[in-house]
Amino acid sequence: MSTEKKSWISDRNFFSLVVGISLAVPAVVITLRFLPAEMRPNAHFASLLPFANAVLNSLVSVALVAGYYFIRVKKQKQIHQAFMLTAFALSAVFLISYVVYHMIMPHTPFGGQGVIRYFYFAVLLTHIVLAACILPLVLYTIYFSTTGRLDKHKKLARWTFPVWLYVSVTGVLVYVLISPYYSF
Repeated sequence: MSTEKKSWISDRNFFSLVVGISLAVPAVVITLRFLPAEMRPNAHFASLLPFANAVLNSLVSVALVAGYYFIRVKKQKQIHQAFMLTAFALSAVFLISYVVYHMIMPHTPFGGQGVIRYFYFAVLLTHIVLAACILPLVLYTIYFSTTGRLDKHKKLARWTFPVWLYVSVTGVLVYVLISPYYSF
């Protein structure tokens, strides 16, 4: 007897959606990185967004760990799902805030010197690469769960969880390291 649920979207269409989103998000972020200053809107609230983004990433980390705890230790599927969907929603809000910030504010160069500079760029590089990879993993992990393919969900979640947690934690670390160099 199959526990697979009827999906609102076919696997092929979902794949196309994931590929489209996974390519569009980095393309927008990269494009905004090179947006000339005269094309950026003037909005004073944007100076609050890096801190807000660090708070969002912190909350994502907490939700991920809580979701993991409730499935692995307590075996409470509904609470697990609630925490994981909360992590997803917070990540979506973060992504919107991140894009808005980079649309408005100019790039902030890292000013640290010596070992801290190498550390910062090592963390930043791994954070960026894994952040680009995590979106399709998260989307597919949720998709397999909501369509009742728990065997695929569990296999993929073993990779998704630690990468997603790493990305959210290093997002906060990147903020802590770059925040002294903001010019606002």
